[in-house]
Amino acid sequence: MRFPTVRFAVICLSAVLAVASVSLPADAQRAPETFAPLARQLLPAVVNISTTQAVQARPGRPDAPEMPQAPPGSPFEEFFRDFFNRGRPGQEGAPQAPQGPQQRPQRRGQSLGSGFIIDAQAGIVVTNNHVIDGADEINVILSDNTSIRAELLGTDPRTDIAVLRIRTDKPLSAVTFGNSDEAQVGDWVLAIGNPFGLGGSVTAGIVSARGRDIRQGQYDDFIQTDAAINRGNSGGPLFNMAGQVVGINTAIYSPSGGSIGIGFSIPSNLASRIVAQLRDGGRVRRGWLGVNIQQVTDEIAEALRLPGGARGALVARAQEGGPAASGGIRSGDVILRFNGTEVREMRNLPRIVADATVGVQVPVVVWRDGKEETVTITLGELPAEQAQAGGGTPAPAQPERPVELAGLGLLVAPISDELRQRFSLRPEQRGVVVVEVAPNSPAAERELRPGDVIVEVQQERVTTPAEVQERIARLRQQNRGVALLGVEGAGGQRFVPLRLRGERGAPG
Repeated sequence: MRFPTVRFAVICLSAVLAVASVSLPADAQRAPETFAPLARQLLPAVVNISTTQAVQARPGRPDAPEMPQAPPGSPFEEFFRDFFNRGRPGQEGAPQAPQGPQQRPQRRGQSLGSGFIIDAQAGIVVTNNHVIDGADEINVILSDNTSIRAELLGTDPRTDIAVLRIRTDKPLSAVTFGNSDEAQVGDWVLAIGNPFGLGGSVTAGIVSARGRDIRQGQYDDFIQTDAAINRGNSGGPLFNMAGQVVGINTAIYSPSGGSIGIGFSIPSNLASRIVAQLRDGGRVRRGWLGVNIQQVTDEIAEALRLPGGARGALVARAQEGGPAASGGIRSGDVILRFNGTEVREMRNLPRIVADATVGVQVPVVVWRDGKEETVTITLGELPAEQAQAGGGTPAPAQPERPVELAGLGLLVAPISDELRQRFSLRPEQRGVVVVEVAPNSPAAERELRPGDVIVEVQQERVTTPAEVQERIARLRQQNRGVALLGVEGAGGQRFVPLRLRGERGAPG
């Protein structure tokens, strides 16, 4: 009975030896013995950003000093809270607050962050917008503790970037932006900050992931790193091993406020373009296409017979008078390439368009009517706020009765004055209104609701229930498995793919 045991041990050992003998790729980088020379070179260019703004004093204690605003999660937050609460009214041994109305004088609140110098001659400093947002006064503290009043050149809240300028006779150190597209998952990086005014701090790690969307805005494309990024490091640089800035440290994922090895940095290729515009003109000009888009799902791709599966961005609406509509892009088009760049998925398109030059003509490849077409668009500038389309006259009530769309779980009706009032439809609304949605039906699974208006079936306009019925019947005759509905609802216009079932609800 001992033989199988010996054999098993030999097999396990062989497996271990086989794994150990796997050779590393020729271009694999080994961990450096020390980061000290690189850190010593880069630290002088990283600065502390200190801001102050007017805040109201605590009620009942107009003479009490204001607690310093240490960032949440910092090691000083609890200490400051305990120290400044000792004499507050309601605490043991504390004086009672005076009675009657008290005027609340303004005091100065303080917050801290990090930044870095990119032009020593001109004194240009980059940081996060949220570090300086709302500040009345901004000071840049150099690595030798020299404090210099800073001038705000411009901010971009959409990407959380701000650019400052300082003027000094002191010699400054500067760093340069690198190519963040070359940063690969597994590459070594250094995160350097100057938090809480304590001086520069350095942490090392690797690039953990690329292209992270953390739901901060439509331009999210973060580099994720496990280099420790703590509160107060916001606005500091993320360096590659060549000493180039490949990211701006901006956010962390942490339930406690401290680093757990999940930090996010704005890629330098995005940041450098924003910084250049803020430095030169004080604001950012972004390209604007003028479309409402949605993700192409497998079912939508099937309905449109799009080769290659789910890809691109589906145009739910081309805004009237916008660059896309003026150039010939229509609702139902799938944008596959923009200005030569492939649109892999919906969220890629806003960033690609925003980076394009305003006023230039760009080719846009769309999937339409079962084939690729190229249209030329003159790109507009993204307005500060999108205007809502309006106008038109009410549609006359139609005499048709509600119609059940068998197998889909929908009861639809023509738009009447009564339905327009019941569902708060716009006066100019056209289409066929959803009156009822059957539970556990394909329509319910796709979250269609009473009051939604069907305006298209398979990219053909519909205005009556009979037209909807006819289009659905035609798709069934063609043995199509999915019907693509263009729907307008409370959340705007979107395309909804519905699986077609048989007349009695069996799979069709």
